[in-house]
Formats: sequence, C-alpha cells, structure tokens
Amino acid sequence: MTKTAAVIKGDGVGPELVDAMLKVAEAAGTDVEFIMCEAGAGWWEKHGGNSLIPEETWNVLDSSDACFKGPTTTPGGIGSPRSVAVSIRRKYDLYANVRPIKTFPNSSAPLGDVEMVCVREGTEGLYIGEEIQLTDDVSIAIRKITRTASGKIARYAFEEAKRRGYDAVVPIHKSNILKLTCGSFLEEVEKVSKDYPNIEVWPYHIDNIAQQLIKNPQIFNKKILLSTNLFMDVISEECSALVGSIGLIYSANIGDNFAMFEPAHGSAPKYAGLDKVNPVATVLAGAWMLDYLGEKEKSEAIFKATERVISEGKYVTYDLGGNAKLSQMTDEIAKYTAEILK
Repeated sequence: MTKTAAVIKGDGVGPELVDAMLKVAEAAGTDVEFIMCEAGAGWWEKHGGNSLIPEETWNVLDSSDACFKGPTTTPGGIGSPRSVAVSIRRKYDLYANVRPIKTFPNSSAPLGDVEMVCVREGTEGLYIGEEIQLTDDVSIAIRKITRTASGKIARYAFEEAKRRGYDAVVPIHKSNILKLTCGSFLEEVEKVSKDYPNIEVWPYHIDNIAQQLIKNPQIFNKKILLSTNLFMDVISEECSALVGSIGLIYSANIGDNFAMFEPAHGSAPKYAGLDKVNPVATVLAGAWMLDYLGEKEKSEAIFKATERVISEGKYVTYDLGGNAKLSQMTDEIAKYTAEILK
C-alpha cells in the first residue's frame, strides 16, 4: 500500500523550503503520497482559537503514516497556544527528538570536524508548559520528569548508539541541584545501560558540557548526547553551531507508532519569499522521512546528492559561503539525486 505523509508547510520561509523538499523527493521518484495541511501562526492569526493546528489537520495526521513539518512560528505571551511541534509530539507520544550533528565536506567547521547525535526527551520536562502564578510577585513552572519517559528515551539512545556503532551515551543533567528530577533521569539511564555492556556511560553536568563542547568538541565524536527536554533543546542548538550553520541540521521526532520530521531551525520571517535560505535541513529531514517510510535507497541518494552539492561549493547559499539562491541549490540537489538513481 502507498504510504502517506501529512505535510505542514508552516510559516515564514517554511512554504518555500517545503516546496524544495517536495521537489527533491519527486526527483528521487518517491511513491509517498503527500497530503497538504494547515498549521502555524499564520493560520491561527486568521482563524483564532486555542490551538495552532486546525481539526482538519489533526484528522489527516491521525490517518497518515508520518508527518513532515516545515518551520512554524509560535506566538509568545500569556494565553497563546502551544507550539505546533510540541502539540504533535505530545499527542502521538513522539518521545525521541533526534538531531544528527556531522560536519559536511567543504563546509565551515569552526572548532574542527564533529560527528555526534543529540537525543532529547520530547514529551515532558518544562515543555509541558504548566505554570502557576502564586502571588503577584511569584510564578513557578513545573518540570515534570517521569521514570517511565526517562527509561524510554535512555533505551532509544543506547539503541541508536548500537545502530551507529558509537561507543558511549552521554547523559546530561544537573542532579547535584535537581536531585529528584535529574536524579531519577540519571538513575534510569544507569539502569538501561546494564543491557548494553559494550556502550559506556559518560554523565556530564549541563554547565560543564556547555563549556566542553566549545573547548574540545571532538571528545564527543561518535557519542550520543542524551538529556531531558529543555537541557537538550539548548545543547543541541549549541552543537548545531559546530557544523557552521543551523541550516544544515535536520531532525526527527520519533515514537513507537508515528514520527514527525522537520528542519531544526525556525521560520525566519524576515527571509520569507526571498529565495535565500539554506534548504539542506529541510531536504534532509524529508530524506530521513522517506527512509522511515521504507524508501531507503531514495533517501540515501538524496543524502549523497546533498553532500556532493555542498562539497563542490558551486551552488550553495550565503551561510555556506556561496551566493546561490535557495531554488538553485535545490535544483542541483534534485539533479544529482535523479542521476544517482538512474
């Protein structure tokens, strides 16, 4: 049966980036059926309500095999809705947010070549968004950490290390201060590690690893960096800088029965419609989705084509040191993808 993917084009540069992803997927000859959906700040500003995702989109998501989400804008302030990504993660229990971090050939490596994977628990922590105003002066936020979710994300991290042939999982925490929440997270990681005797556990405090990633990032090469929701949100962003551009970082949100794929960067509204931004993160998130949906050969071709375009350096966007437009870089990736699959 044909696999289906719900596609949310998003806000800002989202629509043009998603069109780029679809063009490359088409060049690969995908058999996936893409179903376009509305969601994001643009939709919400027109229609209002307590969600950035309309009911019709939820219906499509419920009947699809996967979701692709372009960058979306999340309104701030008291009373504004939860982000599109967080809403989807929570509804479908997409507990593993995964960002591979790897230097591309002939691209900027400000602190040297790196290769690691950031694994982030995606359903709880401070991202549950539960805040209480105790008095006019005092507001508190609830950081929810469960042993169940901690154990699940730990097992995902060790399985990912095993699959990639990596030698260590690095749990990032602050258990000397957050003794219950970080303490229980760390205990669950240690429990799971007993099933993986060939994979080491390197615990790091959040503040220490933030420094070490700048001082000597190579010590984390071929390691899985693992943490709770907010900590890894911050650390994975720092890791993104190690490859020279957030425009290169693709990501997935994976659960036991569903997955959502997206570029790691935001919607960059000031660049919307300028045919300027880097399409790589979006294109490779799409390629990863094809792999998830059973089209491994087509996915691999897109990855190879993208690396070739970056390596040649002729048709790359401004953040990679070139002057190509988004559309020109996309066309080159699509061309090479088709050639590889001939």
